[in-house]
Amino acid sequence: MRFMETIKQHDTGAAVEDVQQRLATIGLLDQADVDGTFGEKTAAAVRAFCLQSGLPVGDDVTDKVWSALVDASYFLGDRTLYLRMPHFHGHDVVELQQALGALGFACGAIDGIFGAYTELALRKFQLNLGLPSDGIAGAYTYAAIRNLHHSWEGKEAVHEPVHLGFARAADVLERNALCLFGTHEFTRSVASRMSNLALATSPASKIMSADSLLVAPDQNMLLVHIVLPEETTAEAVPRVSFDDDATLPLRLETAIGVADAASPSRVAVELPGTMWEDAGVGRSAQHFAITLLDALCSALS
Repeated sequence: MRFMETIKQHDTGAAVEDVQQRLATIGLLDQADVDGTFGEKTAAAVRAFCLQSGLPVGDDVTDKVWSALVDASYFLGDRTLYLRMPHFHGHDVVELQQALGALGFACGAIDGIFGAYTELALRKFQLNLGLPSDGIAGAYTYAAIRNLHHSWEGKEAVHEPVHLGFARAADVLERNALCLFGTHEFTRSVASRMSNLALATSPASKIMSADSLLVAPDQNMLLVHIVLPEETTAEAVPRVSFDDDATLPLRLETAIGVADAASPSRVAVELPGTMWEDAGVGRSAQHFAITLLDALCSALS
């Protein structure tokens, strides 16, 4: 939600109540004062929030104040977090970074921004606990973090330097030009998410979805067609079956080697369907995007 107009004293209605509820959530306003009327108590809470957030102190809720208030009112587990562009940011990301850091998985700066280093720390944490190492902070990951609360609550996070040691490193993303595309709503979503992940890791990435290209792909781009089992592809195009295992990068590398002999270079990757385990469509698409992008980068490195 984004306000088109500033919310100020004497205003009433649902927008004011939303502001008050968020102020109450972060402890700056009593729940009894959430009444939809912007009075002096609400103005005082807004001033206090601006002061603690480093914003110019005032009574009005501008777009900037609203954005900061939304960020501050998220708590760990309120939403699913993953690497994307624009990055997720907010208090829940700070809590996640603090928890991971205190457990020994350095995220770099505790800045409330879910960037590539936070994703890497989360993947390492998930791997350590035997969870799917997909860099998605969802229900199972939050449950694991809460179960370990005695090990991280109130403790300092580690701050040693971190490096992008996984296959999706900047040099791989910036060195290889790929055009990802699908001809089904779900596969187009996977392609778009892969492009988003690549850009979120490195803004100079050359791995793009067809939907994000402003011009037609040139002859130097590797075309990666993401398909479902029922979709057909040209006989001469190498087709790799997606399996979430250690052999995927090697099979992709072999297929890319075959494709390089053709013009344009083209491979197809067949997903098992539109559902991963018992996840919803959105999370399934994100899981396939993460796993496939990492496998492609490993194959190209």
